[in-house]
Amino acid sequence: MRLEVRLFAYFREGRGKKIFIDDDNISTIKEVLEFINLGEEEISLLLLNGFDGTVHRQLKDGDVLSLFPPVGGG
Repeated sequence: MRLEVRLFAYFREGRGKKIFIDDDNISTIKEVLEFINLGEEEISLLLLNGFDGTVHRQLKDGDVLSLFPPVGGG
């Protein structure tokens, strides 16, 4: 399965803007987070193919996952 993971804000530090994963052993968003070393609690917004999702959603070949951290500032 090939996936595209788009990272935003400080998630890009040390990882880049996009990560392409080609691994048949990954089938859920939770497994992707483990693969790129991000905890569920670190994610503020998660989009799967442009739609809100949960970490337990099943993935399919060609999916695009976008991950956003909480917004800071004031």
